[in-house]
Amino acid sequence: MSVAQVLIDGAWRMADVEATFHAENPATGQTLPTAFPISRWADCDQALAAAAKAAVELRSIEPSRIAAFLEAYARNIESAADAIIQAASEETALPVTPRLKDVELPRTTNQLRQAAAAVREESWRRPTLDLEKNIRSCFAAIGPVIVFGPNNFPFAFNGVSGGDFAAAIAAGNPVIAKAHPLHPNTTRLLAEQALKAVEETGLPSGTVQMIYNVSNENGLKLVSDPRVGAIGFTGSRHAGLHLRRAAEDAGKPIYLEMSSINPIIILPGALAERGEQLAQELVDSCLAGAGQFCTSPNLILVFETPQTEPFLSQIAKVFSERSIQPLLSAAGRNQLHKGVTALTKAGALLVTGGAFAPGEGYRYANTLLRATAAQFLAAPRELQLEIFGNATLAITITSQNQLEAILRLLEGNLTGSIYSAKSGSDDASYRVIEPLLRAKVGRLLNDKMPTGVAVSPAMNHGGPYPSTSHPGFTSVGIPASIARFSMLQCYDAVRQERLPAILQDTIRNPNTWRSIDGAWVKG
Repeated sequence: MSVAQVLIDGAWRMADVEATFHAENPATGQTLPTAFPISRWADCDQALAAAAKAAVELRSIEPSRIAAFLEAYARNIESAADAIIQAASEETALPVTPRLKDVELPRTTNQLRQAAAAVREESWRRPTLDLEKNIRSCFAAIGPVIVFGPNNFPFAFNGVSGGDFAAAIAAGNPVIAKAHPLHPNTTRLLAEQALKAVEETGLPSGTVQMIYNVSNENGLKLVSDPRVGAIGFTGSRHAGLHLRRAAEDAGKPIYLEMSSINPIIILPGALAERGEQLAQELVDSCLAGAGQFCTSPNLILVFETPQTEPFLSQIAKVFSERSIQPLLSAAGRNQLHKGVTALTKAGALLVTGGAFAPGEGYRYANTLLRATAAQFLAAPRELQLEIFGNATLAITITSQNQLEAILRLLEGNLTGSIYSAKSGSDDASYRVIEPLLRAKVGRLLNDKMPTGVAVSPAMNHGGPYPSTSHPGFTSVGIPASIARFSMLQCYDAVRQERLPAILQDTIRNPNTWRSIDGAWVKG
């Protein structure tokens, strides 16, 4: 049996195989032919050794060459787009158009190019020069970064091409990507183009490496290895917390994106003004990608008014009529059903769905549940369970006090949205609840669903625990996202010729803070 090779130290080589696995086509349930290796520790050890060597070499390489790599990689992905898109569609059942070809692949190459621009512009390094005391500091590479990609974005969050990868490389670090087992062939094709860009730009051979899978034991050993600088992870809370414990025990910074129910609050005036429109927006957001977005709304908070029952009935009707998209895996479908069952056991009423859907592949009926505010307040932990997939819980509220009490009990989330009346009739309520929701979410939205995450320097794709492991960082939005994979380096009385270029007196950088005659100026 032929087994796919791993990318270690600039070469494709046979893995030290512990076992093998196959991806599946979620639309059909069929096993795909290529076997991929689960690597033993020897592969991890060799990758770490190559990454440690590359990290030293990268410190003396001009930023322009790192930027050139990111730009070359973006071009290479575009040149090989047809094959990469086809592989991703086969392994995830996500549609070629518009999702993969028109949305996710351009987003991926765009964020690589944004990272390249940030490398050249260097504001992320925050150079600071105290000329009187001859003390200087800036942010710089932290060392080899391990990136664990998620299952739901085969390009834009992939361990070898996504936002964490782009940020880690932009900071000057080598990356060891751990592929997600649901799309290994997609990751292999992307890694081929990354290696080609490494060779084109003359970066160290260990700059980009990729293994497909490891045992849980070796995964924990990998993130706690002394050679590792930092770790980026996107995935489930269960897996993320296991990795965090191992990394933190070893003193390694780890940035996790894990769990979010993304509450949507619909105030009475908004519901009266445009209830039908809001129902359509909500359905489209909840069912986009079969609900398999980290920003998919899992919790709807709506006041009981004369418009509420027609609003919820419209949502239920469209849920039941909308075609059912395949989920990413059989395991994902099982977890979705387990979550729906847990919500019903906690008191939620099943309005529509709640069962495996007929037909080939891994499908689950579009599911709407509902409960009252009193039920939520009696079981807040159980009724704010994240369900990853096409299921949403609506909570009906009878008073402003109930809404405020619910918001105080929410866990941290990536996003939170408030819909209010354009007439201003909800403004008094908004002023009270906004500070409560603001404290619980990384991104606050008004009159907008949260499923789109723009690649913008102003974007925050992060939030309080358990949405992420640290509320001060974002995984989307360059240059801010680069800071996760950097360390602050200070130089005290170091000679000019020994300083990094960005800290030398002769280098004029518009982003540099300098102390001159007791005053701090920029430029």
